[in-house]
Amino acid sequence: MTPLRPIILIGQHREKGSLLSRIKGLFGRTGVIALPYGWHIIFFLIPFFLVLKISFSQSIIGAPPYAEMVEWIDGTFLQIRLNLENYTFLLEDSLYFEAYLESLRLSGIATLISLCLGYPIAYGIAKASPRMRILLLCLIILPFWTSLLIRIYAWMGLLSPQGLINTVFLSLNITSEPLPLLHNDFAVCLGIVYSYMPFMILPLYVALEKIDPHLLEAAYDLGCKPWKGFVMVTLPLSMRGALAGSMLVFIPGVGEYIIPELLGGPDNIMIGKVLWNEFFINRDWPLASALAMALLVLLVMPIVVFQKLLSIQTDA
Repeated sequence: MTPLRPIILIGQHREKGSLLSRIKGLFGRTGVIALPYGWHIIFFLIPFFLVLKISFSQSIIGAPPYAEMVEWIDGTFLQIRLNLENYTFLLEDSLYFEAYLESLRLSGIATLISLCLGYPIAYGIAKASPRMRILLLCLIILPFWTSLLIRIYAWMGLLSPQGLINTVFLSLNITSEPLPLLHNDFAVCLGIVYSYMPFMILPLYVALEKIDPHLLEAAYDLGCKPWKGFVMVTLPLSMRGALAGSMLVFIPGVGEYIIPELLGGPDNIMIGKVLWNEFFINRDWPLASALAMALLVLLVMPIVVFQKLLSIQTDA
């Protein structure tokens, strides 16, 4: 009987070790899953439900400037009041619809310009040598080291009537008077393109860098010309990066506030500017929250279309 005891102890030790490893593996997997879910719950779901709650409340003069939705009456009845007037007012007043259309228009133009400019840049980076590729990517990311506000103020100095661009044009007799480069649609689109161009270039670069060069070599061997090989092989395989970059530029461009406020004029009424005015000037938090929820719902539509296009490409 005594020789069996070490064997039994070894078996028990192995069972404890395997159980401990299973517990560690379980908590490890749980921690990996819980981290992104916890991030979304804290920084997206909770603020989302707070804004949704405020959007159904009534505006009052006080702190905070909205009435509570849930209220006890005589300590017996629980009263829940949903104010739908904020959403109906958005449909009645044409200002918000026009501001949304203006945001879609300017952001769409800026996205198209970013795609046309960013694609050749991403293509050149993907075709560069590995050492040069790192340098070029660092140059693309370099503007993020400076505050967006400072960069927009720098553009104000460049585009103003007394700025560097107009000064050079006047000194070279290219123009007889300063060009209206500031406080218009041109300045707003330029600011959006400049600010969000890296978000277009990086997804395009990733998509172009993953393309197998043997596919183009096979196309050339079959008699395909370089331009046709680009259209038939490179362009379709890079559409995923183009769609991702377009969404990364278009969606934040629609809700942009700093760029139209500083570079745009009084006629540039974008939805982000209207939203800020409702929150901080009019102090109408319920209406501003309803506007934010409507904007969120309307911006979900491009994301759904984007996911649909990606699923179609994956199935193909």
